[in-house]
Amino acid sequence: MENFKKIVAENIIRLRTAHELTQAQLGEKLNYSDKSISKWERGDAIPDAYVLKKMAELFNVTVDYILTQHSENEKVKVHKVRRYSRSVISTIAFIGVWTAALIAFIVMWLLGNPLWIIFVYTVPVSLIVLLVLNSLWGINKINMFIISGIVWGLITCVYLTFYSANWWQLFIVGIPAQLIIILSFHIKKKRKK
Repeated sequence: MENFKKIVAENIIRLRTAHELTQAQLGEKLNYSDKSISKWERGDAIPDAYVLKKMAELFNVTVDYILTQHSENEKVKVHKVRRYSRSVISTIAFIGVWTAALIAFIVMWLLGNPLWIIFVYTVPVSLIVLLVLNSLWGINKINMFIISGIVWGLITCVYLTFYSANWWQLFIVGIPAQLIIILSFHIKKKRKK
């Protein structure tokens, strides 16, 4: 068993260094701490099947490759995947939504009925686009703020749409909604003893 742990440890080190990742960077990609990566690379533990599968996908190898001994002369094939800047993609999507709103406003203006409320509705729509992109890329820390912005934006949209009715009480509904959002992002699993 110790020999098997050593083989897996050597392969993880080989793959990680070939892809020019630090232990912390690999841990971030696998949602584990750098201490866990260090433990695997020392041969003190072996990652579970799910992590081995994620690691194999990340390094573009099979799980069998990670579990099998290789000669020291054998080189790791690094497949450079072109990564797109997530922030640039998010910015383009955000600007795209606002551009569509501006076009709609100009068209309505040319037709003689400029609707400024289009820009108010653009706020939650653009935040929804950011929420989808952010959720796809797994940056959950920011989602709480985006969801809060969506809720308050929607409340503001309804209030301004029916401005003559003076439904200011809608903003009171936002308070428990905000508390629910904050609390739901602080739910943690209890650790088994």
